[in-house]
Amino acid sequence: MDSRIRQYLFGLVFFGFGIYEFMKDDPIEASVYLSAGLAFIFNNLVSEPSLQNFRKLLVAITWLLIIAAAIIFLYVLQFKFL
Repeated sequence: MDSRIRQYLFGLVFFGFGIYEFMKDDPIEASVYLSAGLAFIFNNLVSEPSLQNFRKLLVAITWLLIIAAAIIFLYVLQFKFL
């Protein structure tokens, strides 16, 4: 399997699990998975040849999504399991 396809599949798995968590009425935990899935997808979009003109923007969006996922994850760890 191509490594680029694998990155998209990881992103879709995370995104799908985020939708599942959202359907279980847990939007905070769903946002962790949704942002992580989008980070995987945007990270892979950086390597697409047709999107080289938007590379800096895609990298910035990827980092914002990674940071957002980390902050939300820490929030979930701190307040959900008390």
